[in-house]
Amino acid sequence: MDSVTGLISGAAGGGAQANEGVEEGGGVRRRVPAVELKLVPLEEGSEVTLNSDITSAVMLQQQMDRRKAVVYLTLSGLLIFTTAFLLGYVAFRGMCRLCGNDGDLIPLSDAPGAQHSPEGGVMYMAELREMLKKYLKEERIENTLRRVSRASHPPGSSEGNAVAREILQNLQNLRMDHTWTDSHYATLQFPSRTQRNALWLVDSEGAELEEIQLDSEGYCAYSATGKATGGVVYVNYGRREDFDQLRAMGVALNGSIAVARVGGAVSFAEKVWHAQEAGLVGVLIYPDPADVPQDPRRLGLHSNAVISEHVHLGSGDPFTPGFPSFNHTQFPSTQSSGLPIILAQPISANVASKLLSQLSGAGCPRGWQGRLPYVQCVLGPGFTGPGERRVKMAVYNTMKPVLLNNIFASIEGKNEPDHYIIIGAQRDSWGPGAVKSGVGTALLMELARTFSNMVENGFYPRRSLLFVSWDGGDFGNVGATEWLEGYLTMLHLKAVAYFSLDQAILGDDILSVYTSPLLADLIEGALKQVEHPKHTGQSILSLVRRQGGWRNIVKPLYLNSGAYSFTAFGGVPAMQLHFTEDARSYPFVNTQLDSVGRLQELLQGRLGSVGRAVTELVGLMALKLSHDHILPLDVTCYSNTAQQLSSTLNQHTKQLQSRGLSPQWVFSARGDYSRAAKNLHEAIKNSDIQDERLARLYNTRIMRVEYYFLSQYVSVVETPFRHVFHGRGDHTLSALADHLSLLHSAPHLFDEARFRRQLALFTWTLQGAANALSGDVWNIDNPL
Repeated sequence: MDSVTGLISGAAGGGAQANEGVEEGGGVRRRVPAVELKLVPLEEGSEVTLNSDITSAVMLQQQMDRRKAVVYLTLSGLLIFTTAFLLGYVAFRGMCRLCGNDGDLIPLSDAPGAQHSPEGGVMYMAELREMLKKYLKEERIENTLRRVSRASHPPGSSEGNAVAREILQNLQNLRMDHTWTDSHYATLQFPSRTQRNALWLVDSEGAELEEIQLDSEGYCAYSATGKATGGVVYVNYGRREDFDQLRAMGVALNGSIAVARVGGAVSFAEKVWHAQEAGLVGVLIYPDPADVPQDPRRLGLHSNAVISEHVHLGSGDPFTPGFPSFNHTQFPSTQSSGLPIILAQPISANVASKLLSQLSGAGCPRGWQGRLPYVQCVLGPGFTGPGERRVKMAVYNTMKPVLLNNIFASIEGKNEPDHYIIIGAQRDSWGPGAVKSGVGTALLMELARTFSNMVENGFYPRRSLLFVSWDGGDFGNVGATEWLEGYLTMLHLKAVAYFSLDQAILGDDILSVYTSPLLADLIEGALKQVEHPKHTGQSILSLVRRQGGWRNIVKPLYLNSGAYSFTAFGGVPAMQLHFTEDARSYPFVNTQLDSVGRLQELLQGRLGSVGRAVTELVGLMALKLSHDHILPLDVTCYSNTAQQLSSTLNQHTKQLQSRGLSPQWVFSARGDYSRAAKNLHEAIKNSDIQDERLARLYNTRIMRVEYYFLSQYVSVVETPFRHVFHGRGDHTLSALADHLSLLHSAPHLFDEARFRRQLALFTWTLQGAANALSGDVWNIDNPL
């Protein structure tokens, strides 16, 4: 004990009294007893005398004590031997290799600056899991969710600032090791206060025939502004394959305005981008009843509701692409290539029905029919009836610089404090945002509180835990991406993994996990430990297996997820999960109807239990990463992905050779990476991982794997998402595979020079990853 507070008082009364105080040592706060000693003074005039009777009694007692001493010494010897044996056993167990099972130990006495836990010197992983479950509180999750989702709280608003202050105060009250804020000035787009976005039916001369009323709350951030007029074309979900099919059918697209439905596994930004590539001048996006329930009495949208979403094909501030928007950063004026140059506006199902019911032209392909009332699926672009009619749309959104505030709190690790496990959630929302921002914030605060309590009660993480509340999430994860851009040079050396809590609860039945493949095994281990929120007594993994196997729930990261930028831009393994009710999920995200009441109704009162399950799931994964000597990340996962490319190239060997192209170097790089991953795995298996220096060397190589796959041959400003597997651009594996497929589908479109560049970029990125994973330069396995 570093300090004990002793208060000595001369007040009348007797005995010792214990009060609680706080002891700080090794960066850890613990509750310790404060001893208050009260002395009883002698009464005035009293004397102390030693008479002969008392003296005789004392001598007799001394003789008896000598006889007892022999017995006491014998018993003490046995006790000391037994104690020494047990301590030796525990010490031996503390020196064992950690394998990640229930018998794992945390050798607290070996950690620099560590102190013993109240129960003893070491804690088992099973004990830590029980501690995590003990401190999680369902009611706190729901209470925080209700506070955060009281009203709309967009970035820069008084409501948004009030929520930020409340979260900061709560984190400070947890007495973390560090609490701070990180601020950025970002350019955001909002609806104009003076002009409303509008939509008209016009005649061939452009005269306005009828104005179609739009919801004043709905808009697409980062849309181009101005006016556009054209015919209307129904484009289904606005996917690339949808536009390819329209071209094949000969539908006139150039100069038209697209009507696209929400969904189809593509974001608003991707729908607008595909329309722009096809030559359209505007996009109207609506929720179709086939994809989003429309009956508000059955937890659906009403037919006049709109869904708002940004349309920047990227993340972060689009006017500082690839570099941070700190106020002192004086970069030249530029903008993201992902900003659209055509108009975009959300519309309701009623407005879409009014437009699509009047179209003429070819019938829709099979599977394109939605469920709008009174609508026969016709593609357009013309209108039925006399005279030529078209649609005119006007978007008047305005740009505004806004001060964003990210809020951080951290618990320092005791062995590798410079390695971080990061847990984050979006804080802002255009509407109340119960699911959009409230759920993630509530889970974040509960995890921070739980881990803080665990540290005060004897848990000493090897690595640091970082809890972050992000600002500007509704505009494309602006706050998170700007932070990544600002600290990219250090994060690839320090960030172990990132867990996004955004939109984690959309139901309580089906689990979907969007993740870097390095984290897949970690997820499987956690799923075994957590009870399914809807099926008492059964683990989540048992339900997943009945639904076709746990790997079926693991999906690649997607552009609009809160985790995407961490991997695709920052090279950090990242994960985001969703609990959903069914395939259609919760319909109110990105609307003004996203309230706690509707979410609770969907879950039939189980919001607390679902929140607890998700919090426990993420908490167990973070606990594992912060506890194990060797990071439990699967570095062999990309070997299979590279092998699939090799198989695809093999199928085109003759065609490539006829053009003087050889896939041999790709095969070589793939082999080098596979061997490096296997060799690292074997080296760890055969090493004493209690050796802190050796463990750190291995962990450094493991945690940089994602960073190795950020292509160093493309500009971070022009191509921010440089990851060759998860990124976007011509350097990626998906772009290479799409181009390669042209050898069969459209050989005349195959560009040999472009393919040579793609093949070279991918090959050398893969080879660089293999070399880095091998360790030192003398370990590189690259035989002639």
